[in-house]
Amino acid sequence: MGKVIEKARLTNLFDSTKTREVEAVVDTGATMLVLPQDVVNELGLRRIGERRVRYANNQIQLKPVYRGVILKLKGRDGIFDVLSEVQGSEPLLGQIVLEALDLIVDPITKTVIPNPRSPDMPMTEILRQYLHSDQIPRL
Repeated sequence: MGKVIEKARLTNLFDSTKTREVEAVVDTGATMLVLPQDVVNELGLRRIGERRVRYANNQIQLKPVYRGVILKLKGRDGIFDVLSEVQGSEPLLGQIVLEALDLIVDPITKTVIPNPRSPDMPMTEILRQYLHSDQIPRL
């Protein structure tokens, strides 16, 4: 498909004066939002722990995880945890971001677009099966 890069606006959930725009690689093979440590530091994000990370070469490392970034992309926004990588690395937008914002990668234009089934706002799918039709919430 080729490399897909999108501009995203990042804001610290707990301090809205700390904001930054980044160009990020949209990586449908990645899981989380990944930011270089210098961007994490600039945003002043709170470290909440560590996570094991498996790279494409099957190498596994422990990486710090930070909480509380608001990510805005294509008119949609969400709050995400951030996996930190080394300073100067490329920001990555993984599958969690795409699913939460209900965005898809258009392979023809190599851009991120709102899901055509929900163009005006993100749709969340609930996998719970209702036992009776009268239990289904009505809009």
